[in-house]
Amino acid sequence: MISNMVKNMPGALPLLLAASLSAQSPLFPAPLHSSQWGFLIDLPEGYQHTGGNGESQFSFQSPQGARFDLRVYPAQAYTSAKALAEDIQRRLKNQGAADYFEYRGKEAALITLRFQNAGSLSEGLGLCVELDRPESSGNVPKPILLALAYGQAGREDLRAFHLSALNSIAPTPQDRRAPGPLIDQKYPRGQPRTLPIAGLGAQALVYEHDAKAAQALVDREFDVLKRYASSPLWKEAWIRFYRAVYRDSFERLAHIAFALERLWNIPAVSNRDLAGKALSWVQSFAYERDLMGSDFVNLVSAALEGRGDCDSRSLLWAVVLAQANIPTAIMVSSRYSHAMGLADVPGAGAHFTFAGTSWLVAETTSPVAAGLISADMSEKAHWLGILFE
Repeated sequence: MISNMVKNMPGALPLLLAASLSAQSPLFPAPLHSSQWGFLIDLPEGYQHTGGNGESQFSFQSPQGARFDLRVYPAQAYTSAKALAEDIQRRLKNQGAADYFEYRGKEAALITLRFQNAGSLSEGLGLCVELDRPESSGNVPKPILLALAYGQAGREDLRAFHLSALNSIAPTPQDRRAPGPLIDQKYPRGQPRTLPIAGLGAQALVYEHDAKAAQALVDREFDVLKRYASSPLWKEAWIRFYRAVYRDSFERLAHIAFALERLWNIPAVSNRDLAGKALSWVQSFAYERDLMGSDFVNLVSAALEGRGDCDSRSLLWAVVLAQANIPTAIMVSSRYSHAMGLADVPGAGAHFTFAGTSWLVAETTSPVAAGLISADMSEKAHWLGILFE
């Protein structure tokens, strides 16, 4: 079943495609990419662009009152992320502390914000993190991204937006399929362990805190998603939720996906057959729901413990195939309270066309072959396609 909040929502509309970062567009419904600096952010839905120079400075504000300011400081402006964080502390006369850490080999700082802003007290979080640039090598300082997510003091309802906005930052292209900086800072992955994959007799390397961190990400993003239950942006928020889970899970599942491909693809099989083997695997899972929570089993636990609902299974299936370089997506329906996997593989069967591709449909909760879909769920107008790449 689909998560509790979205079960009772109205019908679906087509997917909104990703847009490039631009100061000219007043509303950004999808991930924002800077071709100049290489970073990507995926702000919660509804944030409007309110200022900046369109190159290295951007400001946004949400309908709920959350603010998000972003600035890139070029190489040589500061010697380190710590130096920038210390300067921000001084300039804002900030009352909060800074925590210094390393995010995927890059210096970073997380700042608790509490400062006077235009005569009133603001609270939130700030992130400083290094960026990559071709000219930055050796001991030469790198460009540094500063992002401040804040709002009126005492507004605890804004904290979920601040956390989600900052965690959505991917400082470099290599970070776009990896856990975000705030989740990574709070839940370090720990030591690698070799664990059995559910139901297959195969094993894979998994880091000791991956399942806990992945579930924390799911719960945090669901906390944001449920705030759009009565919003006209509920479809975009729904899409963003799955994008966030996909990004957080991709690297965590890398060794599991490799072990599965080695198990199923030696000797080599067609992409269609590989998709079928992965489909049979997730179809064997125990059906599980959490009606009191996010109703979504994180993908690490799903793979290791063989349990999950339709959207957990569909997303896990999509990630495993994407690791094998097979284009995938998922589709979800509030009308049918269901989710299914999609793959760009040849062959007969039911297809769902969106974003210029005719995707083969995969039912992950019933023991049927790819391309088969129940007749009472076959109306394409009631499905919403979701891309991840």
